[in-house]
Amino acid sequence: MDALVLAAGTAVVGAMATDSWQTARSAVVAWWRRARPEEAEGVDAALGRVRPQLLAARQARDTASEAALASDWQSRLRRVLEADPRLARELRSLLDDEITPVLPAPERARVETLVMKASATGHGRVYQAGRDQHITER
Repeated sequence: MDALVLAAGTAVVGAMATDSWQTARSAVVAWWRRARPEEAEGVDAALGRVRPQLLAARQARDTASEAALASDWQSRLRRVLEADPRLARELRSLLDDEITPVLPAPERARVETLVMKASATGHGRVYQAGRDQHITER
């Protein structure tokens, strides 16, 4: 769930700087309306307030402010999923189908994460790579 929340919060904030923001915003609010109807209008208003902050941060190349905005949305999403983990599947669909496609390629790469976990015991070895891997053992 943590990787999903991190990716979704980052993507929501990243989408604010795109021409397709209104479409992404509507999708986020619709998801929130299904998840927590009593909060949907407040979320819509918050998204409207945050976008100018993000645009100003980007203009000033203020990555710390942008990261703080993403962190705030990650916290909001985490609270929703902690209250109802079943919503994770819908959030994943929202991220994959509505938000990530509107992001420019560099931001899409930041959002599309790969999580790998492995363990070895005894004399075992683990080799993991996000891309090409060449191993030569003698």
